[in-house]
Amino acid sequence: MSAQAALQIAEEENLDLVKISPNAVPPVCKIMNYGKFKFEQAKREKENRKNQKIVELKEIYLSMTIDIGDLNVKAKKTMEMLGDGNKVKVSIRMRGRQQAHASMGVDVMRRFFDMLGGKAVMDKEPKTEGRNILMILSPAK
Repeated sequence: MSAQAALQIAEEENLDLVKISPNAVPPVCKIMNYGKFKFEQAKREKENRKNQKIVELKEIYLSMTIDIGDLNVKAKKTMEMLGDGNKVKVSIRMRGRQQAHASMGVDVMRRFFDMLGGKAVMDKEPKTEGRNILMILSPAK
């Protein structure tokens, strides 16, 4: 159908002639109410954004000399964060002479990970980076 004939039909019905794929040969057009189409498209996009889950990166600080009771409290808080679907960055800042014993900090991290009981997956293994030891956890499927 010619573009003139299609435009004539659209004007008779008080609708718009909208190009669906203008690069096709011949171009594909559709007769519709363009304002209603844009409104429904915006409504669908808004619904999709509402259903989308944004994953945040939360952080938990440990120390190399942390006691078992404090470690339990931190593990419980970490499980809450993982339960909400967030990733958790666990970090230890070494001070002074602690830097010479970084392996002790890595052991604390591994013990902390074992306390989570399979509710987390290690995205990044405990690794010493300067004065910090970092580990990133994500929720287990």
